[in-house]
Amino acid sequence: MIQVNNVSLKFGKRTLFEDVNIKFTNGNCYGLIGANGSGKSTFLKLLSGELETTTGEIIISKNERVSILKQDHYQFDDKRVIDVVIMGNTKLYEIMVEKDKMYSQTEFSEEDGMRLANLEAEFMDLDGWNAEPDAAQLLNNLGVNEEYHNLEMRELPVKLRVKVLLAQALFGNPDILLLDEPTNSLDIDAIRWLEEFLINFNNTVIIVSHDRHFLNKVCTHIADIDYSKIKLYVGNYDFWYQSSELLQKQMRESNKKKEEKIKELQAFIARFSANASKSKQATSRKKMLEKIELDEIIPSSRKYPYIDFKIEKPAGKEILKVENLTKIVDGKKILDKVSFTVLKGDKICFLAQDDMSKTILFNILSGKEKYDKGTIEWGKTIKPGYLPQDNTEYFNSDKNIMEWIGTFYDIKDETILRGFLGRMLFSGEDVFKKVNVLSGGEKARCMLSKIMLEEPNFLILDEPTNHLDLESITSLNKGLCNFQGEVLFTSRDYELNSTVATRVIEIKEDGKIVDKNIPYEEYLDREVK
Repeated sequence: MIQVNNVSLKFGKRTLFEDVNIKFTNGNCYGLIGANGSGKSTFLKLLSGELETTTGEIIISKNERVSILKQDHYQFDDKRVIDVVIMGNTKLYEIMVEKDKMYSQTEFSEEDGMRLANLEAEFMDLDGWNAEPDAAQLLNNLGVNEEYHNLEMRELPVKLRVKVLLAQALFGNPDILLLDEPTNSLDIDAIRWLEEFLINFNNTVIIVSHDRHFLNKVCTHIADIDYSKIKLYVGNYDFWYQSSELLQKQMRESNKKKEEKIKELQAFIARFSANASKSKQATSRKKMLEKIELDEIIPSSRKYPYIDFKIEKPAGKEILKVENLTKIVDGKKILDKVSFTVLKGDKICFLAQDDMSKTILFNILSGKEKYDKGTIEWGKTIKPGYLPQDNTEYFNSDKNIMEWIGTFYDIKDETILRGFLGRMLFSGEDVFKKVNVLSGGEKARCMLSKIMLEEPNFLILDEPTNHLDLESITSLNKGLCNFQGEVLFTSRDYELNSTVATRVIEIKEDGKIVDKNIPYEEYLDREVK
């Protein structure tokens, strides 16, 4: 159990948390949500002891072990993969290291013998003999095969290092598990396994995630950060969303009735206060008026961008035909005789174990990259819009946001442009921010703004939810559902895939494709075990 008592955290003049009181109890899984910059990751660091509170205290039940998902992929470069996982239980790993060191000694004193006996007893208590098999099982479950277990971390691709660090956090049945974006870079199989693991985990879990489906699947509670406070809701993410919306509606309706009563009383007082025969009633109503207080409706600090992809000209019957498309990179066929046809109304989700194959395909279709063989035939009426996964090249500029947008789309009326940017959450002085210092989320919203202003009738989107907060992802999801053109996209967001995709195309490791021609959820039910 974690008890947070009157906790405040300040950085200079900025207050991130103020008088927070909350209890996290055993057997529950808490989704920690809040707008970008609200302090979700910082709060996890407070709970783990990495940061100290300005005021108040955080009490963790005695002898409970806290495990946190580390984000530094290079921290353990010189360590064996299997050892990195076991390091999740610091005490056990330290015992193992000390034991090995002592057994390597050529001479033993009586004191050494007693120390070694104590270490062996502690090792047994911590189930040390099963440490390596348990660590190996976790790695296998997450898709890190045995061929990698005895390698050093530096020898692994980043995608696998992420899984090793997740296995480290899960290792040894911690009493309190703190996970910051655990599904980042995970494939479908690993996410599904993690969901089941957390559903069956009996201790305390606190998670920060932008994956709405994941939060719905595993969370028993939602801890909502807003206005430097944290409010606890029972239920998953969807239940929190519906509850908070309903609460706001009820408060508005309650206030509306009170406002009507106030107006009625004010009218009576104004009409009869000068009339002697009615003066008592007027005085009585004045007292009633003074007692009526409107409930203070504090609007959420969350803001939803307005994402709506308008089409300049509707597409004709011919959309896109790709035949025998082949791309070789460093002697390897990334795409091998890829053929597919996009039909009217198609919104196709591309899936692949190798992210590079999807990105290269989208770069080729957008004209950013050349291909070796094959043909690409666009319909004459098609106007594509492209959102790349890596947008770095677009922001190597000292232009501000207004000037940057102007290089892609000429809008003479500054008022119209300001209004548009305001809907994308760039208001007031924000429009004069230099684009080369924007956050990942701000750059993502700039790229979406660019595409919307271009008004394409065909979208190519490579991981469009990257760097976006939950509110922006929700708005993007709605925008894509409402879009009247065709879409090719790749995303790890379950909700986006299941609500947008009408069809799934899978790119295999050999560069060939399999057109499943079924919606995303049906694909998961059939193909993913």
